Amino acid sequence: MRDTRSIRELIACQRSGCSLEQRFYTDPEIYALELECIVMRNWIFTGHQSQLAEVGDYLVLNVAGESAIVVRSKQGGIKAFANVCRHRGSIVCLGKSGNKRKFECPYHGWMYDTDGNLIAARNMPEDFDRTSYGLHKVPVEIVHGLIFICFCDAPPSIEGARRDMAEPLAMFDFENLKVAAQKTYPISANWKLAVENYQECYHCAVAHPEYAKMHTLMLEGKRRQLIQSHMLENMGACGLKTIEIDYIDTKARPGETGFGYSRSALFEGYKTGSKDGQPVAPLLGNLTGYDGGASDITFGPFSFFLAYSDHVVGYVFTPVDAKNCQCRIYWLVRGDAVEGKDYDRDELMWLWDVTTCADKIIIVNNWKGINSKYYQPGPFSGMEKEEQRFVDWVLQELRRAPQYPS
Repeated sequence: MRDTRSIRELIACQRSGCSLEQRFYTDPEIYALELECIVMRNWIFTGHQSQLAEVGDYLVLNVAGESAIVVRSKQGGIKAFANVCRHRGSIVCLGKSGNKRKFECPYHGWMYDTDGNLIAARNMPEDFDRTSYGLHKVPVEIVHGLIFICFCDAPPSIEGARRDMAEPLAMFDFENLKVAAQKTYPISANWKLAVENYQECYHCAVAHPEYAKMHTLMLEGKRRQLIQSHMLENMGACGLKTIEIDYIDTKARPGETGFGYSRSALFEGYKTGSKDGQPVAPLLGNLTGYDGGASDITFGPFSFFLAYSDHVVGYVFTPVDAKNCQCRIYWLVRGDAVEGKDYDRDELMWLWDVTTCADKIIIVNNWKGINSKYYQPGPFSGMEKEEQRFVDWVLQELRRAPQYPS
C-alpha cells in the first residue's frame, strides 16, 4: 500500500533507535528537501592546498547537479566560483583538474580569469559592462591545509573547527601534507546509505577481514579498553597527545559545522593500515614513533579522515542524484615524501581501496533491499550509535526546513 503521509508526518512518526523509513531513501521530494537543507548548506572537502600550489592550478567539484571551480588566483589566494557561464549557463570548465590562466567557455568563448572576472566576450553591444558578468563566487575555506567549499551564500561557521582542531591536526602537520593518490568510487545507491555505512563498524568483522585484523573498533568492553590503554601509554613518547573532541552531527554547536577527533588502537603488531601492518610512508609531522593507533577526524556530514602515523586517508561522500552517489578517497603523505623512494602508491592505497570496493557492494545491496516492498526499519545495535546520531541529525535538519512540500 502506498504511503500517503506528508513529509512532516513521516518525520514525526520515525521510530527512535531504528533505521529510516523507506521513503527517506526513495521519495524524490525528500531528496529535493535534503539538497536544500543539508547538501548545499554544508562544507564539503574538495582537496588539499598542495594541489593548488601554482597560480592557475584548479580543481572542479561536482555535487548533485552543482559544479564549482576552485583555483589559485593571480593574487595567490584560493578562490571558488560556480562553474556556470554568465552568458547562457553552459559549464565553463570541463576538466577535473589542471592549470589554466584563463577559463574559456566551450560554447561561445566567453573568457574568465582566475579571479572570476569576465575578460572577453565577443560581439556584445557597446554598452555591455563586463564587470557585471563575472563568475558567481562560492564560499571557500582553508582549514589547516584542507580546502572546503559550500554551495550556499550563508554556510555554517567553520571557525570553531579551525580553532579547536588546530592542535590535533598540527600533530600530523596537515598543512604540509600532499595528495599521493586519489580515486572516485561511483555507488548506485542513495547518498545517506553510504554515509551510514561509514559511520558504523557493526559490519566490519563480517565484511572487511583486511580491516578487522588490524583495527579494534569492532571490539567492546574490557578487551578494547586494555588495547586502548597500551596505545595511550605509548602516545606521549611518539609525539602524540590524548585529545577527544565531539561536536559531530546533533552535538554541533549552534550555527557551526560539526567536527570531531578521537584516536583508537590498532591490534598488537600493527603500526599502520597496511598489508603487514608495517609503515608505508615516512612519519608525519614531528612524530617520533608509532603508538599503534589511528585517529578518526570528522568535518561536517560528508568529509572524514583517518590519520595513521605515516599517512592520512580522506573520505568524501556526495550525492549525484536521488539514486546515485560517489565516494572520493584521498591518500595523503608528508609533503617531502618521494614516490618510489619513500612510498609505493599501490601499497599506500591497498587497505582502503579493497575496503571501499567491498563497501560499494554492501551499500548497493542495502539499496536494493530498501527498495523492496518487504523493507521495514530495523533497530540499531549497540555498535551503530554513530549511525543513529547521523540519522537523528538528518531528521533534525529536515525539521528545520522553512516549509515542507505538500
